[in-house]
Amino acid sequence: MRYGDRPQIIGQMLIGGELTYGSGEWITCTDPSTEEVIGRAPAGTAEDVARAVEAARQAQKTWGQTSIWERRDMLRALAAAVRARAGEVVAIEAADSGNTIRNLGNDMFKSANQFEYFAGLISEIKGDTFAALSPNMHMTLRVPYGVVGRIVPFNHPFMFATASCAAPLAAGNCVVLKTPETSPLSAAIFAEICAEVLPAGVVNIVSGYGLPVGDAIARHPDVRRIGFTGSVATGLAIQRAAAEATVKHVTLELGGKNPLVVFPDADADKAADAAIAGMNFAWAGQSCGSTARVLVHESLKDKVTARLAERMAAIRVGDASDPASDMGPLNSAPHRDRVRAMIEAGKGEARVAFGGGVPEGLDKGWFVEPTLFADVPDGATIAREEVFGPVMTVQGWTDEAAMIETANATPYGLTASVWTQDISAALRTARAIESGVTHINGSRMHYVGAPFGGVKNSGIGGEECLDELLSYTEVRSLHITI
Repeated sequence: MRYGDRPQIIGQMLIGGELTYGSGEWITCTDPSTEEVIGRAPAGTAEDVARAVEAARQAQKTWGQTSIWERRDMLRALAAAVRARAGEVVAIEAADSGNTIRNLGNDMFKSANQFEYFAGLISEIKGDTFAALSPNMHMTLRVPYGVVGRIVPFNHPFMFATASCAAPLAAGNCVVLKTPETSPLSAAIFAEICAEVLPAGVVNIVSGYGLPVGDAIARHPDVRRIGFTGSVATGLAIQRAAAEATVKHVTLELGGKNPLVVFPDADADKAADAAIAGMNFAWAGQSCGSTARVLVHESLKDKVTARLAERMAAIRVGDASDPASDMGPLNSAPHRDRVRAMIEAGKGEARVAFGGGVPEGLDKGWFVEPTLFADVPDGATIAREEVFGPVMTVQGWTDEAAMIETANATPYGLTASVWTQDISAALRTARAIESGVTHINGSRMHYVGAPFGGVKNSGIGGEECLDELLSYTEVRSLHITI
C-alpha cells in the first residue's frame, strides 16, 4: 500500500522481545499537513498489556541483577542506535505528528543524550548509613520497583518514548511503554532498536488507545511505578485507576498556562522575543511549558504587544515536511477543532491583535494561525485554560501584588519567566509565583541535571535529573545487630 509516492508505514509493538501486530485491530494514521492516510499501528488490548507486564516481570529478575556497568553499556548502545536511525525516525515522525523536520533533529539529539546522561548517573544509586547509640550498623538500600509503566504524549512522540525509558532502565527496572494513539508510528523504530540491543522483555512497547491500553497499565497490580506525561484530565484518570488497583508510585508531568512577567525596566523587544521563543511555535504551540500568558507592565504593554504581533507575522506556517517551515499543523483534527473553538470563544472576551483564523492558502491540513489576544481581562477563560496550541494572551498590570495574584490565578504551575534588571524584584517575584520551573530574563525550559516538573495541577515529580533516577527505586532500611 502507498500514500503519494511513499509506501504506507506499518507500526509494530514489542512484547517479550518479539515484534508483533497484536490482535489485528488497527489505528489509522494520518498526515496532519495533508490529511492523507499514511499508515497504521496496532490497536493494543488489555491482553497485550498483560503479556507485556509478565514479560517485563520475568526479564527484570535478570536485568535487576546486572552490574551497573552492564546497564550503562546497554544504555550507551541504545543511544548509538538512536543516532544511527535518526534520519528514518525524522521522516516518519514529520509525516505522523506534524512536527517540522528542522526541529525534529533536536528531538533525536535529546533522545540519545538522555540514555547517555542516565548511564553516567548509575553509580549515584546508593543508600545512606546512620549513626546510632548502640554498636549496631544502620543503613538504607535502593532497589528497583520491578515493572514500570510509562505513558507518553503526542507532541514529541519518539523523544518522550525513548527518554522516558532511560531512568527506569538505569535503575534496574523493566518497562511497559504506551505510545500516543495520534502519532504512534515512530515508536516502531524504537521497538526494533530495543529488540536488537536489549534482552527480551526489558522494554515492551504497546500502541493503542487510552482505553484499554493506558487504563490496563495503570490498573495492573504488577506495575508499581508509573510515569505519565500529558493532560491533566488523563493524569487524574491514571491516578484514579492506579488507586483502585493497588498502592503505586505515580509521577505526572502535565499541562501549564505559563506566565511571562515583564517589569517596566525590562527591554521590551528582548522580553517579547523571549515570549515568542518560549511559546514553541515550532511545535504549533503544542508544549506544556509554552509562555502562553504575557503579563506586562502598562508602560510597556503597547510596545510588547506590537513586537509580539510583528514576530508572529514573520512565522511561516506550512507543510511539516518542509525543513524551512517555522510552524507545522496541529497533531489531530479533534485537537485542531478544540483550539479553534477556544479561539472563537476568546474573541468574545478579548481583542485579537493578530491571527485568529486559518492560514491563507492552506485549505488542507490541521493548521491554525499564530494568534495573539490583547486587552485580556482577569478571569477570562482564554487566559486561564490551557489551549495547547499557538495562542498567546497579553494582560497589563500596574500593581505588583495584583500581578502576582493574576499569575497564580490558574490551576497550573509548570513554568514562569520574569523579565527585569532589578534583582530584588526578580527574586521576589520568582518566589511568589507558583511554578515548578522559573526563569529570570530567559525562557528556555530544560537544563541538563535540573529537575523539570510542575506544582498544583501541572504535576508531581521532577524529571531529567538525579531525582528522577532515584524515583525509580525504593528505599529500604537495613539494621545489623553486632
